[in-house]
Amino acid sequence: MSISSAARRVARLLKATGCKVVFAESCTGGLVSGALTKIPGISNHHCGGVVVYRNETKAAYLNIPAKLLDNPGPVSTEVAKLMAARILAITPEADVALSVTGHLGPHAPAGLDGQIFTAISWHRARRRSPAKLYVRALQCDRHDSRARRQKWVVEQVLCLLGDELEAALK
Repeated sequence: MSISSAARRVARLLKATGCKVVFAESCTGGLVSGALTKIPGISNHHCGGVVVYRNETKAAYLNIPAKLLDNPGPVSTEVAKLMAARILAITPEADVALSVTGHLGPHAPAGLDGQIFTAISWHRARRRSPAKLYVRALQCDRHDSRARRQKWVVEQVLCLLGDELEAALK
């Protein structure tokens, strides 16, 4: 699925569920939010988001503890969960939050090249089924360029959000 078709699917599902979304992006640098904002009328369902590319920004904007950013590190399940939970907590109009953090190179630490974590957090009162915090690990192809990796991650994240919204309809 292309980024534009994934974004159109998310927009359609946001409308169908009546949900509003907010983003906390690191390695994608705002591209997930940017893809969605190309859809006319999305302002009814897109609250906004933050780009927290550096550790200092993650700590300052989302109150991610420095200790956690040191170990296990900014590219981890724990940080992805906190990013989603914290952006949702500071955006009261949002029903669902999505975070993404990862190493897209070219100078990623050994063993972490292409590793991505994304999390989705729902407000308890607004989830049609039980409240949920979902984390997914992704791995990019090490041979792709940084730009190709970013596009792939954006597509994957939008597909994941679409799947979550579809499940919320059931």
